Formats: sequence, structure tokens, C-alpha cells
Amino acid sequence: MDSHIARSSKQVGATLRSLRKQANLTQGALGKRVGVRQATISDIENADASTKLETLFDVLSALDLELVIRKRSKDEPSLEDIF
Repeated sequence: MDSHIARSSKQVGATLRSLRKQANLTQGALGKRVGVRQATISDIENADASTKLETLFDVLSALDLELVIRKRSKDEPSLEDIF
């Protein structure tokens, strides 16, 4: 699986949306896997500031993903640099 770099909550949400769609899951189906409402998945994908970390990790787990934290690389362009 490819790595995805996210440096903001918007980038995390967009990445999760993309990966959810690649897994052929609707927001509702992912919500059922996690045990949350479809609206909660929508909030995460839209970078709602009230999202609990625990819920985010539940979503990562349901999508068979993990969070890796590392020192920021200066060589890799951010999405803002690309667009």
C-alpha cells in the first residue's frame, strides 16, 4: 500500500475519504464497522475539530490503516506547494 503524507486535518480527512472509497465503502458502511453514525464519518472526512482521537483510531483500524509519526521531511512537497 502506498504511503500518504498529511500535514493538516483537512489532508487527513481527504486521505481517509479516498481510502474509504478505494475500499468500496460508503460512509454509512464504515460507520457501522466503527460503531458510529454516518455523520461522524462525514465529520472526520471534513476535518471537524470536535473529532475524538479514539474515533479517528477506530476508523483507521476499520480501514486496516495505521498512523506513523516521523520528523517532517523538507524534501517532500506539501499539497499546498503542488496546487
